[in-house]
Amino acid sequence: MLSRRHLLEGSAALGLASTLGTLPLAGPASAQARRPAAERVNVEELMQPGPLGDVVLGKADAPVTIVEYASLTCGHCATFHTTILPELKKKYIETGKAKLVFREFALNQLDAAVYMLTRCALNADGKTEGGDQARYFALIDVFFQQQRTWAFGGNPLEAVTAITRQAGITQAQFEACLNNQPILDALNSTRERAANVFGVDSTPTFFINGRRMLGAQPVAEFEKVIDPLLPA
Repeated sequence: MLSRRHLLEGSAALGLASTLGTLPLAGPASAQARRPAAERVNVEELMQPGPLGDVVLGKADAPVTIVEYASLTCGHCATFHTTILPELKKKYIETGKAKLVFREFALNQLDAAVYMLTRCALNADGKTEGGDQARYFALIDVFFQQQRTWAFGGNPLEAVTAITRQAGITQAQFEACLNNQPILDALNSTRERAANVFGVDSTPTFFINGRRMLGAQPVAEFEKVIDPLLPA
């Protein structure tokens, strides 16, 4: 769980102090016992969306569901989205065989801020209902493609601002979004539930029809799990 103290401690070093210095954040994480990581999790429980709703790539009735927990500042997540996911989309998602449920797992204060902005690309309240999911995924793709520039470059604030401007987010919307406490609370809730209920402790973590898979594995490894789940 990201706390106000943690966010503020790191914001200056990331060049985001001016934006995040007044960002209201959620309180300490609740004291829940984490479940140990298991090879499989309860699918019905897994498919319960968080407070903001799920963002989904693919057909709702696809026989295979891939749930991904990802961090925008995670290099392995960027590798998955830029080199592996395009192949999975062609073979499984665009053909109606699988869908991808993308869930935010913010690892640090920069993650949290950028995820808040991508959620605001859906709706002002960050919720999926009635939101433009294509716009959300387009922005996620850009952040992964340009990760080295904004996450590890010299001026994250300038780089993030430039990306969101291209997505049509105005300065006023940018500032309003980063001060939206309910969105931040919801992102914290999603991360906490993933950790406490499903044992997620690294990114990317995938659940394919409930079966856990860790890391940006080659397409062939995904095929080994997905293909046996497809109708004959």
